[in-house]
Amino acid sequence: MATVVLLGTLDTKRAEYDWLKGQLLAAGVEVLTVDVGSFSEASTADVTPDEVLAAAGLDAAGLHERRDRGETMTAMGRGAAEVVHRLFEEGRLHGLLSVGGSGGSSVAAPAMQALPIGVPKLLVSTMASGDVSPYVGAVDATLMYSVVDVAGINSVSSVVLGNAVAAISGMAKAYESRTGSEAGDEHVPLVGLTMFGVTTPAADEARARLTELGYEVLVFHATGTGGRAMEKLVASNLLAGVCDLTTTELADDLVGGVLSAGPDRLEIAGRLGLPQVVSVGALDMVNFGPADTVPERFRDRNLFVHNPTVTLMRTTPEETAELGRRIAAKLAAATGPTELFLPLKGVSAIDVDDAPFRDADADAALFDALRQGLSGSQVAIVERDQAINDQGFGAAMADALDRAIKAQKEQ
Repeated sequence: MATVVLLGTLDTKRAEYDWLKGQLLAAGVEVLTVDVGSFSEASTADVTPDEVLAAAGLDAAGLHERRDRGETMTAMGRGAAEVVHRLFEEGRLHGLLSVGGSGGSSVAAPAMQALPIGVPKLLVSTMASGDVSPYVGAVDATLMYSVVDVAGINSVSSVVLGNAVAAISGMAKAYESRTGSEAGDEHVPLVGLTMFGVTTPAADEARARLTELGYEVLVFHATGTGGRAMEKLVASNLLAGVCDLTTTELADDLVGGVLSAGPDRLEIAGRLGLPQVVSVGALDMVNFGPADTVPERFRDRNLFVHNPTVTLMRTTPEETAELGRRIAAKLAAATGPTELFLPLKGVSAIDVDDAPFRDADADAALFDALRQGLSGSQVAIVERDQAINDQGFGAAMADALDRAIKAQKEQ
């Protein structure tokens, strides 16, 4: 039978969670309760607050003594992530449901983000009508606006929460059925591919070649959330390999653009030993919004208005050299097969001869730093006398990834 994990602050929402548990049982699913209440006493939940804090490696007694709700809730979020991930690994979680206000939602968020993509996760929150990015992160979390505060069961909350119960119980049953029936089935292997508007021809060519080779290709727009989403799929063990053609998000992270995927971008595949073929697509640019939003300190830089809502800034030789050093360090630490493709005549559609971002010195600084940083490593560097969007570049990356995946499978 499918099991829904019910996670919440039972010190403040016990009546609501008791009601939810009864509704879930009536819907035909088993229920495990996880209490993340900061000041719950004598909890009867399946996983108590002290056990949640222990999962985070923290001393519950010390936290309780300080009575710092903010500190405790932060710790609860960390512990909740560990607890739900463990329950999933043990096969005891087919769906996760949490309801609450800003505090409860902030604890539920890391728990939901700890689960692989595809595992049902539903948050009913008073915060779900605003910016939900802190709660969703890079996972497929479903958010439902509570309409009224989660404070008792009334004629409105019973309808909203009843819909949540129906949704999560249905999703959990479907997930359990799907994962059970697919055990042992052969599937078309999935690969991730990163692209940007200025690397589209190369990405399209790589996608077509990988499809021809028998892969299902998932394309991710390298806008920060795109890179994080792809790496979440990697962490969820859903990808056979990565064609990371467009690593531009690292430039935004370094310089302060609006499309950063965070400093850990380009690390998870290597850490897990997944085959990866990487290039330097669009590292010639940092992204900002409309032209008038570009920070004052950058107004004298080489700027290009891509469209009314996107302004691009050319990276300097100093910045590309640092990007090269960072990328080299990430790739050198990889535990799986890794190749780096360098397009010596330009890293984007506007970094070619007579284009606005052509800067041979900046590209040379990038390539030199990569060569130096990877000297003596196991990473193969493939240098092609082409621009990234020239015919054959994307296909060559696809062929290299195919070889790496097949070689690893044979080992």
